[in-house]
Amino acid sequence: MASGRPVRWHIAVFLAPAVAVYTALMIIPLFGTLAQSLFNVDGTGQRVFVGLQNFARLFGEALWSRQFWNALGNNAWFFVIHMLVQNPVGVALAALLSSPKLRMAAFYRTAIFIPTILSFVIVGFVWKLILNPNWGIAKGLMGLVGLDGFFVPWLGKEDYALTTLALVSVWQFVGIPMMLIYAALLSIPDEVLEAAEMDGISGWSQFWKIKLPLILPSIGIISILTFVGNFNAFDLIYVTQGALAGPDFSTDILGTFLYRTFFGFQLQLGDPYMGSAIAGAMFGIILIGVSAYLFGIQTRLRRYQF
Repeated sequence: MASGRPVRWHIAVFLAPAVAVYTALMIIPLFGTLAQSLFNVDGTGQRVFVGLQNFARLFGEALWSRQFWNALGNNAWFFVIHMLVQNPVGVALAALLSSPKLRMAAFYRTAIFIPTILSFVIVGFVWKLILNPNWGIAKGLMGLVGLDGFFVPWLGKEDYALTTLALVSVWQFVGIPMMLIYAALLSIPDEVLEAAEMDGISGWSQFWKIKLPLILPSIGIISILTFVGNFNAFDLIYVTQGALAGPDFSTDILGTFLYRTFFGFQLQLGDPYMGSAIAGAMFGIILIGVSAYLFGIQTRLRRYQF
């Protein structure tokens, strides 16, 4: 009897609970939401199949499309702020903290990472107090360095509110890219670094020429995680600005738009069918972004991996 490769049943056994929970909490609701987006109610209140009509209303009717494109544009800006500020700062912090000459590096890593484990409610409430123009400490702190003339009620100004909240989110989550890049830097073989030092490449020159190309796959992973997280964002905006995402919807993103539509808010009645269409559009946007990364970028970065 020919001996074949043993069947590793233990892998399926260990994965089964996680797969079952993920399927029940994520996969089934996802397909249920996508299916619901294809239905609506008629004049008699009966549920009827309408195909892509809800999506046509979302993208074509002024009542819906104006809100959708506003929320999508705000979401894109929210993501750009994270890409331009959070991830470069996280890479820079990781490079600094990975230096063997830095003392108390463990303390700094812990201090920077702590905000990531805080609740959105706590973060939003505390920053609302800090930035409050009446009793917040931001104006006083700026006055200590002679910058009180530049203080404005950032959360109350349409031109500043979204950028301010994006920077608050950066402050909370910069520890995640920092730790991921820090781990990637530690995984670089010592032989590579020693060879670079023998060639006279050290310090920041070594980081730019040797380390940065080797951690590009990790930076790519962080970028796509940032994309998915930002286009699923909801909590911070809701806590600080409410479901109406004021002032005048200037901080409205897809998450808050979905919440108002699906569950209703104040005088707006909930519409689960249009809400499902918005959720389907969000899923499509995220799917396109992730697919573009997996098939267009990750294959190019793979050559840097060991």
